[in-house]
Amino acid sequence: MKLDALRHLDLDARQVAIYRALLKLGPASIRDIAVEAGINRGTAYETLKQLATKGVVSYFPKGRRRVFQAEDPERLMSLAERKQQALNQAVEQLRSEIIPALKQTQTTFSPGNVRFYEGDDGVELMLRDLLESAGRDPRRGYSVISTRSLREHLYRPFPNFTRQRIERGIRVRVLAVGAGGDDAELAERKWLPAAEDTDASYIAIYPPKVALITLAAQNYPVVVIIDSQAIAQTQQLLFDTLWNLL
Repeated sequence: MKLDALRHLDLDARQVAIYRALLKLGPASIRDIAVEAGINRGTAYETLKQLATKGVVSYFPKGRRRVFQAEDPERLMSLAERKQQALNQAVEQLRSEIIPALKQTQTTFSPGNVRFYEGDDGVELMLRDLLESAGRDPRRGYSVISTRSLREHLYRPFPNFTRQRIERGIRVRVLAVGAGGDDAELAERKWLPAAEDTDASYIAIYPPKVALITLAAQNYPVVVIIDSQAIAQTQQLLFDTLWNLL
């Protein structure tokens, strides 16, 4: 029997063992419960108190002793529903009150607004962030400046990026530095002449972010994501000016 779901009810392995022992035994003393669950009496007693607080175990006096019994397993569903209700309330409070309040105290720019990543994992993370951010306004889309020498490395970790972009209806304008580049739906492309040995670079402008990729030794990708409305707007202005001149 898989009992992993009980962990989400804040029931640990010892509590589950005690509860199952009680279900098997029926009303029982601490000594009998401890033996059945395979734990010492002191630990069994503390665990029983915890379960009683959660409402899945109860007790009654019998002479000088306490006898414990398990509540119906349906009580676990009630416990789950209460936890879900509390979680839903917490999510709503986060959305409507806490996050807006925290954003008001957040500085407009800090070192945390600049993030560095490496390797194919870093490239994939940036591309997924690009889809997520640009997907909020797909008609506006995003803008790219990309050199020929970087293109072959860009989608290696995320080969279906273009398909996902098209499925989300995200538009893109590309300034291709050097010849080449494939045509795709919802994409406009213009070219800038460049020498064959132009250093590899990729710039994606998707306000309020700008992402940059270059290649270190042995074509190892290095990624920088800057989260700054001011920087993104300036980069967008430069891009639009150059785009309109071509």
